[in-house]
Amino acid sequence: MLRCGVIGLGDMGSGLAKNLMANGLPTAGFDLSEQRMKAFAGMGGTAAASPAEVGSQADVVFVMVMNGSQAKAVILGDGLASTMATGSVVILSATILAAEAREIGEALAGTGIELIDSPVSGGFPGAQGGTLTMMAAGSDNALATARPAMEAVSKTIHHVGAEPGMGQTVKACLQALIGGVFAATFEAAALAAKAGVSGQAFYDVVSTSSGGSVAANTALEKIIDRQFEGTGSHIATMYKDLTISLDMARELGVPLLTASIAMQLFQAGKTKYPDGDNWIVTRVLEEIVGAELKR
Repeated sequence: MLRCGVIGLGDMGSGLAKNLMANGLPTAGFDLSEQRMKAFAGMGGTAAASPAEVGSQADVVFVMVMNGSQAKAVILGDGLASTMATGSVVILSATILAAEAREIGEALAGTGIELIDSPVSGGFPGAQGGTLTMMAAGSDNALATARPAMEAVSKTIHHVGAEPGMGQTVKACLQALIGGVFAATFEAAALAAKAGVSGQAFYDVVSTSSGGSVAANTALEKIIDRQFEGTGSHIATMYKDLTISLDMARELGVPLLTASIAMQLFQAGKTKYPDGDNWIVTRVLEEIVGAELKR
């Protein structure tokens, strides 16, 4: 039986762990938060004292941390690389810079440990529901080994390349698009509020029209229900993802006008409401226009 591990047991990682275990895959886990570790153990997971200990108990390990520095710390050196066996697989499911993913891949070369660079999309609902979309870059052998674990947490697996960094590159392009959709939704919500449109009426129209999408519909639903915190989509994550998209665009000389505007809106939301979720940006706009969109 395939043994699994998860490093990072927050909103996303806890969902990965839950669905791995629900599919009968024994799962070890590690997080710096004692509260998260207790919750993980309560689900039936094996709490480990370190990333290295997770690696010693797993054939496939998901790394769901916040940034590249954290990813390198838990994978390289005395992390997973020090204990995982030859033929085992690290799935880099966190969203980091493509260059950082390549650096990790280069460091693992020759160790016998395979890397699948596979950031995910679907957010908190997708992680908890086991319906994430995976953008997987890795060898055919690595994907074959890890497939039972990946299928346990994902509805759709796209093989986007063989080299580390390609998964992150695809994710950066996707986040540029999603950031633009969010920004347009926040602005449209503020416009509707100021014009006196019913939140429910606006949601009904958007969600059944060509302007609707999973991203837009989700954002608008949270806005009209005034759910700006605790929805599992913290603003810091999208803000970080947009910095990655814009950094890649700068390196390649590609103008990202819409994503740049979205970044500034998220900057405003993060500055004023650092504990809020993505939808909190709408409150900044509503405060400017003096109106709120409610269901």
